[in-house]
Amino acid sequence: MNTFLSRLNTIFAFTLTVLAALTFLCFLSTVFLDYHVRVTLKTDNIEVKNVQDFSVSNSKNDLGVLTFDVQTNFERLFNWNTKQLFVYLTAEYETRNNKFNQVVLWDKIILREDKSKIKLNTMNTKYYFFDDGNGLKGLKNVSMYLSWNVIPTAGLLPLVTGEQYKHLFDFPQQYSPYQR
Repeated sequence: MNTFLSRLNTIFAFTLTVLAALTFLCFLSTVFLDYHVRVTLKTDNIEVKNVQDFSVSNSKNDLGVLTFDVQTNFERLFNWNTKQLFVYLTAEYETRNNKFNQVVLWDKIILREDKSKIKLNTMNTKYYFFDDGNGLKGLKNVSMYLSWNVIPTAGLLPLVTGEQYKHLFDFPQQYSPYQR
């Protein structure tokens, strides 16, 4: 009555249903967790340089140069459903030309087996802090945030921004000399 293929199809469908239910339970077990941690940010050695933009001929743009300190502990974010964290530092500011500017300054992938306590002192930015004009000189209230994506084994990808721990800094009024 039931052929071999029919029985194999039933077993396969039942196995997929059980795996889907287990994946959903895995998702439910961690979906309501709080993924916020305390972050301490600080900036030092803030400079603005007016440098040649080689993508546009005879154009000079502002380059922000700074060092930063970051301290945080991500240990409590690693549960049985967390595979890794993608952590990144952004700066947000407003200029005359653009209402909203956002620049990624640094990023890091933290795996489960890595040390999840971050303590960085006087780090240089990993990526250039370029403005698309001359809007950085004398700019006030640049906001710096540390954000992270929690990459789970199963479930949603929470994006957390440490906005309550943002750091504000100002760029100087004069350009620093450009040195190679």
